[in-house]
Amino acid sequence: ETEPLTSKKAVSDCSKGEDCKENGLLVRNPKSALRLVEDGNKVHPSQGDKGEAAQISNGYSGVQSSVPCNGEQQLMELEDRETWSKKIDFLLSVIGYAVDLGNVWRFPYICYQNGGGAFLIPYTIMAIFGGIPLFYMELALGQYHRNGCISIWRKICPIFKGIGFAICIIDLYVASYYNTIMAWAFYYLISSFTAELPWTSCTNPWNTGNCTNYFSKDNVSWSLHSTSPAEEFYTRQVLQVHRSNGLDDLGGISWQLTLCLLLIFTIVYFSIWKGVKTSGKVVWVTATFPYIILFILLVRGATLPGAWRGVLYYLKPDWQKLLATEVWVDAAAQIFFSLGPGFGVLLAYASYNKFHNNCYQDALVTSTVNCLTSFVSGFVIFTVLGYMAEMRNEDVSEVAKDTGPSLLFITYAEAIANMPASTFFAIIFFLMLLTLGLDSTFAGLEGVITGVLDEFPHVWGKRRELFVLGLTIVCFLGSLATLTFGGAYVVKLFEEYATGPAVLTVVFLEAVAVSWFYGITQFCNDVKEMLGSAPGWYWRVCWVAISPLFLLFVTCSFLSSPPELRLFDYDYPYWTTVVGYCIGTSSIIFIPIYMVYRLVITPGTLKERILKSITPETATEIPFGDIRMNAV
Repeated sequence: ETEPLTSKKAVSDCSKGEDCKENGLLVRNPKSALRLVEDGNKVHPSQGDKGEAAQISNGYSGVQSSVPCNGEQQLMELEDRETWSKKIDFLLSVIGYAVDLGNVWRFPYICYQNGGGAFLIPYTIMAIFGGIPLFYMELALGQYHRNGCISIWRKICPIFKGIGFAICIIDLYVASYYNTIMAWAFYYLISSFTAELPWTSCTNPWNTGNCTNYFSKDNVSWSLHSTSPAEEFYTRQVLQVHRSNGLDDLGGISWQLTLCLLLIFTIVYFSIWKGVKTSGKVVWVTATFPYIILFILLVRGATLPGAWRGVLYYLKPDWQKLLATEVWVDAAAQIFFSLGPGFGVLLAYASYNKFHNNCYQDALVTSTVNCLTSFVSGFVIFTVLGYMAEMRNEDVSEVAKDTGPSLLFITYAEAIANMPASTFFAIIFFLMLLTLGLDSTFAGLEGVITGVLDEFPHVWGKRRELFVLGLTIVCFLGSLATLTFGGAYVVKLFEEYATGPAVLTVVFLEAVAVSWFYGITQFCNDVKEMLGSAPGWYWRVCWVAISPLFLLFVTCSFLSSPPELRLFDYDYPYWTTVVGYCIGTSSIIFIPIYMVYRLVITPGTLKERILKSITPETATEIPFGDIRMNAV
């Protein structure tokens, strides 16, 4: 007869050749063996070894603990990890995370900065061979091991655990400036509730003599020193950069932006404090609403005079740009910043999936939606740039003096102000920017929360609300420098140095650790255990060689030629490059520090220490029927 794993047969004391029980848990003797049969979720115990648990021939062991209750031993069920209420909650959360301000704000201006259509070629190449394979890898790792970005390395390659700490620091840096951009959008949203938008005229207290409203009925000419009402509203009323002399004199803190940011963090806190079951419901609005608005703006932009000029500039490639290293660096940084491998979010979100969820399909769907959104957003932006160029009688390349958020807060705001029903369009547009940013903030903080809670469950396991509150307070305080009159300069410095090169380095080391130390064969077997089929040769080649080589090339290119920063009329001094490198290094320095720490605390000779440090130390629980088994 066969005997199921849940047999209540008593376990004898420890003796040679038998299983034994320690601290209420069964410990398997290596000589025991159970054979898993395919058709009944039962096991055949080898002769003399019928017991509660033993080794299963497919590489997994059933581990159970039992306690006496009413004279009988009962199985103690292992506490299940929180899971998504519905599959669509997970998909919308990942899409909401991937489709963020970067698609509507960062992608168009980087595309614009790197020669328009020529940028689409390196962007697509980096997505196919770099972004999407690593996106899939992180989803599979998170779903299989069911841990956050820190503790997951105990099950993969312990010596690389510093990657998890580096990810948390990067996420905190992103939260310190990313939410400030949303505060700007929130300020615009509040200012939009008027009959006449405040950035449509030159008669406001903040306007200067150079203010030129070429949309007015009067016949005005656009000169070299002319500034639009929208530009002066953004720079002199919202940011107030004229009250700062640069990074060495940031000026005071804007109380208006501080209140906006405080309200944003309040919304963020009450959206994520209970976990993915609450944030999974919020993204039904924050992830879907932007698509409705993007479609409306695309239709409206296509009907504007001169829109074709912008589309032509967008699609016409400048082949010479492909020879410039910075174009490839920007393409790699954009795809990773947008898809989001390296931020710990995909690990966290996937860890709440059911074990046999088809993460391969999820990776293809969400990454494709993300890239298409970026491409379509380019049309939304460039039709308006063509319209601006037509009105000013200038080339498209001369329309936006400043790249970055200025493209949205100046050019787009100005175009909206001159549409019929401008107040309505302004409200929904800036509300769209808020929703785009919110679900990305949910995700970034969830990456930190899941990582810390999984690493320190005995401290924070049942105090999630308190930890989230402390985290949001830390992020708010860390954002104060970006709320000053020179805060826009800080935002650009953080964007260029705190995320791009650090994320590329983290993803490179992550790919190396999984493919070369954990083993590509073992990883593919893990995927097969979940999905029923192993990844093909394309994925294996990308994970083992192509993706790491691309990342290494781009990282080295960035380090050899750091970007020269300029914002508005301010040229960043040389010392800011040193500060930028220090910011970027402050996160990834945790990786070598932990490696040294790991080797020091591990007993044995140097060779034994290295071998122990690259060998998984914690088993992964695998669902099997009504129980969970540990992968060994």
